[in-house]
Amino acid sequence: MLRDPSLIPLSHQHHNGLALCVLTDRELAQDGSAANIERLGKRAIDRYAVELINHFELEEQILFPACESDLTARLREEHRQIEALIGKLRAQPAAALLTEFTSLLRSHIRQEENELFESVQKQLPRETLDRLGAEIDSKAVRVCL
Repeated sequence: MLRDPSLIPLSHQHHNGLALCVLTDRELAQDGSAANIERLGKRAIDRYAVELINHFELEEQILFPACESDLTARLREEHRQIEALIGKLRAQPAAALLTEFTSLLRSHIRQEENELFESVQKQLPRETLDRLGAEIDSKAVRVCL
């Protein structure tokens, strides 16, 4: 299904998150040196600060309240898990932490795109989608990779 315009800013952020996962996994496989692990950890932390914090806030403060469910509760918990992994990467970058981070972020994004967003598009009334979309659009951080 095509993405509803109200959710496109979040989907763009998802695209950036998936790109981060692909690049991190690829670069980690090519070079497992401590210096590269530190560099990749810093990039994950920076991306989190620049875009993921904003993304989680948009979902938790705007989108999730409009569609509360067991799924949104699980997605919130995954946000906390991702935050915890970023905290661990800040303290001590490690290849295993980077792999855990990219694996969780990738599956989290796919769940939001394939389950949550599809459900939201089918179930929420047009006026609700438009109202949420306007608020999301006005507050979304946009980055160019």
